Amino acid sequence: MAEVQVPAPAGRHEFSTDDARLKRIYEKVMAQERLDESDALALYRTHDMLALGWLANHVRERMHGDVTYFNVNRHINYTNVCVANCRLCAFGRKKGTDGSYTMDLDEVFRTAASGYSEAVTEFHIVGGLHPDLPLKYFTDALRGLKQRYPQVHLKGFTMVEIAFFAKLNKMTTREVLIKLKEAGLDSMPGGGAEIFSARVRSIICDHKIDGNEWLEVAREAHSLGIKSNATMLYGHIEDEEDRVDHLLKLRALQDETHGFQTFIGLSFHPDHTVLQHLPWTTGVLDLKQIAVARLVLDNFPHIKAYWQMLTPKIAQIALRFGADDLDGTVVEEKIYHDAGATTPQGLTRQDLVRLIEAAGRVAVERDTLYHQVTRTATSVTVNA
Repeated sequence: MAEVQVPAPAGRHEFSTDDARLKRIYEKVMAQERLDESDALALYRTHDMLALGWLANHVRERMHGDVTYFNVNRHINYTNVCVANCRLCAFGRKKGTDGSYTMDLDEVFRTAASGYSEAVTEFHIVGGLHPDLPLKYFTDALRGLKQRYPQVHLKGFTMVEIAFFAKLNKMTTREVLIKLKEAGLDSMPGGGAEIFSARVRSIICDHKIDGNEWLEVAREAHSLGIKSNATMLYGHIEDEEDRVDHLLKLRALQDETHGFQTFIGLSFHPDHTVLQHLPWTTGVLDLKQIAVARLVLDNFPHIKAYWQMLTPKIAQIALRFGADDLDGTVVEEKIYHDAGATTPQGLTRQDLVRLIEAAGRVAVERDTLYHQVTRTATSVTVNA
C-alpha cells in the first residue's frame, strides 16, 4: 500500500500514513466534516497510532491550541452500600457487610473539610445506590455544603443515582432533579453510562438503568440548565461496534441539548470484580480511545484524560492524542482504587502543572464550568 503524504499545518510535522482509510478521514477532518459510523470503526481498527494521534491532535489544537485544563477538586463518596450487583464493580457492598460504610451528614461535612482549602473549586459527590437514604439526606447535604462553602461548585450524582432516587422516593426523575438543583446542585458527573449496548449491559450491569434511560435523565438535566459530563467504560466485553454506537448516541444527544461539557473514557479495571479474569487495557487502547473520542465527538467541547485510571504518564501522552483536560487534584478517590487502581489518590496542583508543562502544553486552572481561575498570594478569582 503506497504511503500517503499531505501538507501539514504551519509548524507541524506532515501527516503520513499507509492506511488508506485514514487518508479519507484526514480529508474529512481537514474540511471539518462530521465522521460517520464507518469512519469511527476505521479509527478503532487502524494500527497507525501516530497518524491517528496526528488527526486527533490537529482537532484538539484547532479547538484549544496548547491549553490544557485542570482543576482543584475533592471527591466525596458518601456510601459504598449499593443494591445493584454489577459485575464490573469493586466498590459496592451490601448493607451490613464487612467494609460497607455510609456517612452521616456530619461525616459528609467533615470529609469536605478534611480536603478543603481556599484552592478547592469543586466537590465531586457520588456513591452507591443505598436502599434507606431518603431524598432529604441529599438535599440536606447539598444545602449544608453550600452553607459552609458557598464558593465551591457542587457536582454530584450520576444519571443512575438520579433514577434510583426517583424510584425510592416515588417521584419522577425530573422532580428529583428540580429538588436537588434547588438545594444547591450545580452540575452532574457522567458516570454510570458504562456501555449503552443492551447486550453488554445485560452481562456487566443488569441491575442498572438501561442506556436509553441514562440518556433520558441526561436530557432532563440539560433541559433544567444542569450541565453534565459523559463517560464510556471500555476494555471489558464490549466490541468496537459497541463503542461506536455509544459515542454516536452521545453525539446525537449533544446535538439536541448542548448540555455535555466533557467526555471521559474510563478504562476498565478488572481486579476485585467478577470479571477479574479479563486483562487490563493496554496503553495503545487507552490512547486510541482518547483520539477516537476527540475525532467523533465533534460537538463536545472537552475530552478528559482521567489520570486516576490512565496513570499520570499515559494521561500526559494523551495530551498529544486529543485530550485537553487532566481532571483535578482529587485528594481521595475510592471507586477505582477499590478496583485495583495503583495511581496516587491525589496529585497536588504543582504536580498537575508539571505534567502539563512537561508535555509542552500550557496549564490553565479552571472551575467546573471551564471558567479560568486566577490565583494570587491573597485571593482566588474565577473569571466567569
